Amino acid sequence: MTCRLYLITPAKLEPRAFAEELKRALGAGDVACLQLRLKEAGDDEIVRAVETLMPVARRADVAFILNDRPDLAARLGCDGVHIGQQDTSYAEARAAMGRERIVGVTCHNSRDLAFDAGEAGADYVAFGAFLPTATKEVQYTADIELLEWWAQYMTVPVVAIGGITARNAPALVEAGADFLAVSSGVWGHKDGAATAVREFNRLFADS
Repeated sequence: MTCRLYLITPAKLEPRAFAEELKRALGAGDVACLQLRLKEAGDDEIVRAVETLMPVARRADVAFILNDRPDLAARLGCDGVHIGQQDTSYAEARAAMGRERIVGVTCHNSRDLAFDAGEAGADYVAFGAFLPTATKEVQYTADIELLEWWAQYMTVPVVAIGGITARNAPALVEAGADFLAVSSGVWGHKDGAATAVREFNRLFADS
């Protein structure tokens, strides 16, 4: 399986303005999914962002995933939800989303958490942070051996997250990541998000 890009939105955004940047980024190359991650936003703000950005993702054939909120994800018709260990339980998220939509689980640096999530039926597990990141406060760090172990022995797709840029990503791709979750490495790229997407896709094609 070729590694693919898993985009995460900036922590704060104005939906209409961001939609234009998103169109350019998604038009620059293959992107598997877009996770809307607005940790500090209220429900009305999240709903407005979903209603503005989900159609942009859908037109580009990109799965739209909401962070933390299976209740809103189900009500708004999102393609999936991503939950952390302090959020809703996997069972509750799956019950809200049904069998056909995506439920992904943060597993930090824990084989046990990942194994439990995979056994329960998670569509993917996410390990990290692999590299220093300014996007969020890092409480857990993951090493490359964890990624290699999972890729070798497990069939549930694995997402690598944390401080990833096109420049430092090759080792993660080589270790077996199915997806690279990237936020500032795309939106903060000095030459723009579309350039970053193209760089990641060149990396995947060459790996």
